[in-house]
Amino acid sequence: MRRTYNFSAGPSVLPEPVLQEAADEMMNYKGSGMSVMEISHRSALFQSIIDETEHDLRTLMGIPDDYEVLFLQGGTSLQFAMIPMNFMRNQKADYILTGHWSKKACEEAAIYGKIHVAASSEQDKFSYIPDCDNLDILPDSDYVYMCENNTIYGTKFHKRPNSKGKILIDDISSSFLSEPMDVSKYGMLYGGIQKNLGPAGLVIAIIRKDLISETVLPWTPTMLRYKTHADKKSLYNTPPTYNIYIVGKVIKWILSLGGLEKMEELNERKAALLYNFLDGSNLFHGMARKDSRSLMNVTFCTGSNELDATFVKAVEQEGIVGIKGHRIVGGMRASIYNAMPIEGVSCLVRFMNEFEKRFTEETP
Repeated sequence: MRRTYNFSAGPSVLPEPVLQEAADEMMNYKGSGMSVMEISHRSALFQSIIDETEHDLRTLMGIPDDYEVLFLQGGTSLQFAMIPMNFMRNQKADYILTGHWSKKACEEAAIYGKIHVAASSEQDKFSYIPDCDNLDILPDSDYVYMCENNTIYGTKFHKRPNSKGKILIDDISSSFLSEPMDVSKYGMLYGGIQKNLGPAGLVIAIIRKDLISETVLPWTPTMLRYKTHADKKSLYNTPPTYNIYIVGKVIKWILSLGGLEKMEELNERKAALLYNFLDGSNLFHGMARKDSRSLMNVTFCTGSNELDATFVKAVEQEGIVGIKGHRIVGGMRASIYNAMPIEGVSCLVRFMNEFEKRFTEETP
């Protein structure tokens, strides 16, 4: 069977060795006579899965002992509410707006308190990351919020914002485990796993333990309190068991390749292939400013909506899918997450080159 090259922004491509292992264990996990999907979350067998997944994630990311690792349901959109409910104790917070998702998080947080926009690139259609070295932060702000990588616009922070001593909270959904990060510089890191780690339906939150307390906004439901999940080690209710199992396998796959330093090196090589072609093309051009380009999501277009649509249709005939850009910005988007092989990027670049040659020959 020929597998397609899936450039979707999420759910997205997973490592083939992980998919094969999961297939081999589907009917009989470790001699249990059951699939992982059938195993009780209260069983010793599942406890070993979640414990090993957390241990390996801590090893891979270098997560300090004074941070909790929580496996949560609800997607990142639920975190947009949980974060202010749990941390906006003065009911004030600063948000850095760099795309659709940070803006949505900001709008949700405004339900619970005063929100101050510390920096934004919205005036230029989120085509770059604003300067965050000297942010205008509220003196009594509870935290500073950012989104590390912007899937829709193809931009990424390449320098951590100066939060001036305030708690820094970072949505790392689309860059999760794509490069090393110093966890200790953040109050909270979190992300949906459906881009780099596994199937949709699970969020991993890494939170400094001293920030987790009973002091939350008074109407916060039990299920939306981080302490509820920290106290029960992510087993307050039935977690997404199969997702956690797959995440564990993806983490082991990254470790087997050499860890996050090696992963970053591979991702830089893939991104360079595509960006170098775009920079030399007379037909295609990148949509993000060069100093803000993402390694995970490459946005580009021809300048013609009709020609963009023709390209998307044509490239799908070559077994390359998920290229159509987000409806907000149009154009094309190639999401080259960890599991996208360099051969997939090379195949895309070859077709783009051929498409451009045909277009040039056919244009008077």
